[in-house]
Parts: sequence; C-alpha cells; structure tokens
Amino acid sequence: MKRKKITGIQQIGIGVEDVHRAWKWYRKHFGMDIGVFEDEAIAELMLYYTEGKKRKRHAALALNMQSGGGFEIWQHTGKKPEKANFEIQLGDLGIFVAKVKSKNPSKAFDTMQSNQLNILGKLEKSPDSKSHYFIKDPYNNIFQIIENDYLFEETKAVTGGIYGAIIGVSNLDESLKVYQDILDYDDIVYDKTGIFNDFSGLPGGDRKIRRVLLKHSTTRSGGFAPLFGPSQIELVQLIDEKGREIYKNRIWGDLGFIHICFDTIGMDLLREEVKSKGFPFTVDSSESFDMGEAAGHFAYISDPDGTPIEFVETHKVPIIKKLGWNIDLRKRDSNKSLPKWMIGTMRWKRIKD
Repeated sequence: MKRKKITGIQQIGIGVEDVHRAWKWYRKHFGMDIGVFEDEAIAELMLYYTEGKKRKRHAALALNMQSGGGFEIWQHTGKKPEKANFEIQLGDLGIFVAKVKSKNPSKAFDTMQSNQLNILGKLEKSPDSKSHYFIKDPYNNIFQIIENDYLFEETKAVTGGIYGAIIGVSNLDESLKVYQDILDYDDIVYDKTGIFNDFSGLPGGDRKIRRVLLKHSTTRSGGFAPLFGPSQIELVQLIDEKGREIYKNRIWGDLGFIHICFDTIGMDLLREEVKSKGFPFTVDSSESFDMGEAAGHFAYISDPDGTPIEFVETHKVPIIKKLGWNIDLRKRDSNKSLPKWMIGTMRWKRIKD
C-alpha cells in the first residue's frame, strides 16, 4: 500500500448531557439501535482539545444497519457539559449540521411530523435536486434528512445513518486542502453562491453564502465500507461577514457536534501525508487503543478553522462478548471489504426498547 485509504465516515461525535436519554431518542427516531460499544473512561490523550486536562467521559457508539456512519454519543462526567452562549447559525465555523440518509425523505418527513418532532421549514430540493429537510433534536442539534438510495440492508427505520455534514468555514478554498486533498472528496457536485431557499428554515438561512458539495468519485472499499456506504461533505462560507466559532470558549465534548470521524487504513502513511500538507496530527494514540470492548488506533487533525477531524483504524469489533467472538481486521487483507454476512452479524448487537 502506497497511500492511506479512507473507507467511509465511521461516525459523528455528539456531545450530550445524558448519554442514555439521548441514545434512546436516537434509537426511536433515527434507528440508531446497533450498540457497537459503550464505555466509561478518562480521555487522556485529547489534551489538545480539552484545555490540557484529562476529562472523564461516558461514550457509546451506535449504528444503523441500513448503512451510513454512526453516532458517537458522548457525555462529560467530570464536569457539566456546556452549551454555546449564542444561537448557532448557518456559516458559523465548525460542524453545523449532521447529514442523515433516507431512501424516502417524504415518508421520513411525514413520520417525523406525525411524531411532532421539531422540523425546520419544509421538504425542499437541494441544488443537485435531492429531496431533504432539517430537524432539530431535543438537545438543540440540527440534522438534515437527505435522499440517498444506498442500502446495506432493510430495517423499519425511516432513515439510515450518517451521510456527511454541513461544515462552516472561513475560507473555502483553504478548507479544500483538507476535505478534498486529504479526505479524498475529489468530486465537486456543485459550487454556488447566493441565498438559498432550501436553507431558509435554518437559523441564519437568509444569509448570503458560498456552498460547495463534495463527494468521492470512486466506491470506497475495505473493512466496513459496504456498511458505511457513500458520503458527502458540504462546506459553507459566509460572503458578507465571518462566522463565529461554534466551540469558542468551550472544549471538545461539550454540547453539539464535536468531531467527524473517518474509518481509515494505513495510519502511519496518513501521519506522514497530513504532516507534509501542513495539518499534522494533534492527537495520536500511536498503537492499538482499547475503547471498552472495541480497539483501534485513532488520531486527529484540525481543519483550518480548528474543527476536529478524527481518523480511526479499527483493529477489533466485538460481536458476541460472552463467547469472545470479535471481528479482528488486523488478520484480514486491508484492501478487501469484509463479506456482507460478516458485517451483517452486527445486527445481533441491536438494542430493543
């Protein structure tokens, strides 16, 4: 292997006040009912993002078997999680919206409306003619439910998992050095400037912006790539003003979208690549790191505006804890995806309410 490989978005981190209450809500309304791991520990290596202090936390990783990345539901337990002291708006710097895929956004809209969820605006069309809408969860996080027909397997949920994110940046062309050149979103779907009707329901949705939608031109492979499926990143830059830092005067793990994480193969190669491109690792676990029942090598970089981007090279995923049955990716060809039947055993970790 001559270069690193990104197999998909593994998860988006969501800082909450109560892991179990939030996860129950996400299971009910987003079908995030596959429990990959749950762990209480001290975040000892995240000093770059936590004011140089080790922080106690409780975290759980949940997936949806339809496809897509997961939710890493994350709670500070050694301090009170802090919220932003202003209303976060379109164009503010950081992860503003998590994109969640749906094969039928119209059905999802009707279902969420009947469940009296906080829908922002109405069903709209994006510049590439994809149906979508926005909702706000009870914890003030905004999600875009957006059309995507890729499925790993059918479930009863009206949505799948994470499809990407809308990220506010101060200089879009500089940000492309990370999102296009390092994260391999090499295909620009659109690059448009103006005020957009399909953003009108969002806080700050009447602002003039430049928005660029990125996707990857080739199908990603390796490990759990068939479950993660395709993904996209949308970058937004304000035209007439500069956005505020979403996490200004707060730390990683506080309330909101704390990072976006990419499943990666070849971390040593990635370390050299990001260093050579001016975005060196800010955090590096260096070798296999236990995350409760799971294990892997993780590292972070920051984009030009300080937004944390995580990379995880997964080593082990537990399937049946009592029998000691794990999927150990270190023993497999890293260029090949796991067989569908093997990935499908993740459904045995479904949590039923």
